Amino acid sequence: MSSQPIQTLQLGGATIPGIRPVFYLVGTVLLATAIMMVPPLLVDLYVGNGDWRSFGLAAAISAIIGGGLMASCRGALKGGLTLRQAFLLTPTSWFSVAVVSALPFYFSDYGIVSGSLADAVFEAVSGITTTGATVISGLGEAPPGMLLWRGLLQWMGGIGIIASAIAILPALGIGGMQLFRTESSDRSEKALPQIRQIATAIGGIYLGLTVLAVGVYWLAGMAPFDAVVHGLTSIATGGYSTSDASFGAWEDNGIQWFATAFMLSGAIPFVLYVRLVAGEGRALWDRQVMTLLAFVVIVAFVLGLWLAISGQYALEPAFRHAAFNVVSVVTTTGYATTDYQSWSNAAIGIFFALTFIGGCTGSTSGGIKIFRFEVMGVMLRAHFMRLIYPRGMFPRTYANRTLDDEVIGSVVAFFAVYFCCYAVLTIALMALGLDFLTSSSGATTALSNVGPGLGEIIGPAGNFGPLPDGAKWLLSFGMMLGRLELFTVLVLFLPRFWRG
Repeated sequence: MSSQPIQTLQLGGATIPGIRPVFYLVGTVLLATAIMMVPPLLVDLYVGNGDWRSFGLAAAISAIIGGGLMASCRGALKGGLTLRQAFLLTPTSWFSVAVVSALPFYFSDYGIVSGSLADAVFEAVSGITTTGATVISGLGEAPPGMLLWRGLLQWMGGIGIIASAIAILPALGIGGMQLFRTESSDRSEKALPQIRQIATAIGGIYLGLTVLAVGVYWLAGMAPFDAVVHGLTSIATGGYSTSDASFGAWEDNGIQWFATAFMLSGAIPFVLYVRLVAGEGRALWDRQVMTLLAFVVIVAFVLGLWLAISGQYALEPAFRHAAFNVVSVVTTTGYATTDYQSWSNAAIGIFFALTFIGGCTGSTSGGIKIFRFEVMGVMLRAHFMRLIYPRGMFPRTYANRTLDDEVIGSVVAFFAVYFCCYAVLTIALMALGLDFLTSSSGATTALSNVGPGLGEIIGPAGNFGPLPDGAKWLLSFGMMLGRLELFTVLVLFLPRFWRG
């Protein structure tokens, strides 16, 4: 991070750190969001749906605000970003995009979200955070522009969190992310060309995988429009679909197997794809990736075998449904092929536990992340070994790197804060009159950005529409909190952050 002195803004007794560079970058993102609203506008205009006006109005508002911020803060970014600016930029940009992204839903003529601010913001936040929880039912009758916008939101959110995980979060040292800090995480002027190169390469791979997914879905039997939307949301591990039945609407072909592979591809660190394309043949032979693959294979195999033995499915459908839904939840995508709650109470418990896991860091997945569980495993193993051999020396290493106390302490703090937030959010939802299963799974699915929860209301066969508005606001905040790794948002609530 740059150490160059910056101007500050005094507001009451608070000192806002370097607000002009932050506003300039927020303006850039809002302008890009306005441009992304053009494709759904054109789609609705092409099919003769009047909803194109909602996208036109929203795009104009986003462009005016974004352009105004850029014009008023021109030249503010010459000195790079400081640590405090990065902390301020990350949530500010994501919250700003979520607000303007909600405008097409709010202005829409489609009744389920039209005029409901809570529903519109919930749908937008769920999209941009790649959560996939929805308040919309009757997706088959929804305007095509709205369906495309939902897919584009998740696609933007996917590439956005990859960029944050590579360039910003490691430098902030949040939740052990400093373990992945490289020169590309440094915001100094010297490192900027490398950041641009990595970002360009990742963007190309992200786009390439998306195009591949669209093509495969189309050739496998999806209609072209369905293939486009699901291609956008599969690589983003987002989970928005064009059907209320999600992937259950494509039961009779291999589409579900292809989707399982694409969800896994989105849960792998995209930096590894860059190294693979650059000629490093064993780039994907990474500890996180191997742990993720081994975990989902074991869980899916055991669950599929039980489904077949219990007679609920024949052998192939048993393993297909098990693999798809396990991968969907672990990678925090949120698609479903069936209501897995009907399998058994044990299955409900398994999927609830899977909600916490998440994919690899540097991917589009949410959740706690595989590497944090591995770091905790290394720490616990060393602790137990010292209990048995008090004078022994047990090095704590991860991926051939020594884990220092700063990384371990950061991971432990993340676990503690995560489960504190989970408890508070669960209790707050119960205070609004929701039952424990709905509240608990809703809190988890929001913080982990998974999508469907558990229970009759928000389970894989339901949606979040029937929830009270207060619950939707709480869950919207929870989704953003989880997507930005907790501390990036919570640090803004500390008075010390705003003092000079």
